Amino acid sequence: MTTYTRPVLLLLCGLLLLTLSIAVLNTLVPLWLAHDNLPTWQVGMVGSSYFSGNLLGTLLAGTLIKRFGFNRSYYLSSVIFAAGCVGLGITLGFWSWLAWRFIAGIGCAMIWVVVESALMCSGNAHNRGRLLAAYMMVYYLGTVLGQLLVSKLLTGLMDVLPWATGLVLAAILPLLFTRIVSEHSEAQGTTRVWPMLRLRQARLGVDGCIISGIVLGSLYGLMPLYLNHQGVSDGEIGYWMAVMVSAGILGQWPVGRLADRFGRLPVLRVQVLVVILGCAAMLGGVAMGPALFILGAAGFTLYPVAMAWACEKVEHHQLVAMNQALLLSYTIGSLLGPAYTALLMQHLSDNLLFIMIAGVSLIYLLMLLRPMGKHPTPVAHA
Repeated sequence: MTTYTRPVLLLLCGLLLLTLSIAVLNTLVPLWLAHDNLPTWQVGMVGSSYFSGNLLGTLLAGTLIKRFGFNRSYYLSSVIFAAGCVGLGITLGFWSWLAWRFIAGIGCAMIWVVVESALMCSGNAHNRGRLLAAYMMVYYLGTVLGQLLVSKLLTGLMDVLPWATGLVLAAILPLLFTRIVSEHSEAQGTTRVWPMLRLRQARLGVDGCIISGIVLGSLYGLMPLYLNHQGVSDGEIGYWMAVMVSAGILGQWPVGRLADRFGRLPVLRVQVLVVILGCAAMLGGVAMGPALFILGAAGFTLYPVAMAWACEKVEHHQLVAMNQALLLSYTIGSLLGPAYTALLMQHLSDNLLFIMIAGVSLIYLLMLLRPMGKHPTPVAHA
């Protein structure tokens, strides 16, 4: 069986277009708010509103897939996200943008669950790792291209929203030419999310997704603000964000292969340690390029390794529910990270961004260093 089938390739094409829009808006929304002289805590709250929408969207996605299937769930999720984009240009202000970013967050989370679940259900125990690696590489490639767009194009609100919304609607087109079918979709719909969170054997994977959410949520939501406060222009901010995410792309295949060869536990330990070292480099005045590259290479590869750990612990019919549970864990981290970090940055120092990331990473490293039994072989099967 071919790993990269026609439905898989078209799904990844749609994801690329969606990610372009998501990346551009995630970078520019905090900057637009900063240019309007909103305090840092309000910028953080708008970011948290988006991740709150992710939380709700994650919970709704399983029911949506069960009722409408992968294709129509994808269409509906894309339309919801497009509505959240359009709303930013209709009404301006802190409270209205809280609402619109919440709506956009719902759509984004639904898209992620639909795409991840469709890919996992399209694969088997032998090629799921490659599918997940392809998914993450396309996602980060779209993120990098989005940051490069920010660095090259006009960044005004009404300069960006029309084409960003157009990309979201264009992302629907590839899925109109194929149909994603899972033979196990009915069984998947009957599996609940909450028992997945309580699986003892998947706990470190779930915890890793929470930590990944804190790290990436803070970097996505507050790194542009940190650079802005350092006097970096909008175009240069897009460039430095692209450097950081490009490191995540370059790290996907090597980290995935190392995890397959040496096990997920030692790889996770090294990844978390490198995240801490990257934060120390940023705080220690090391050149920004190498420091951001180190931080991106470790931070942006943490989620897929933790996700793979948890997904290989469950049966095929539980994959949708497990994907929901992992994205829910990631979203909780993404919700808490920017909110608390923004408050610390507001009242103490911008350097708290890296101190916070290093602190939670150290906690996870201590959890990973506890004595554990041998990592079992995968049980998820086609």
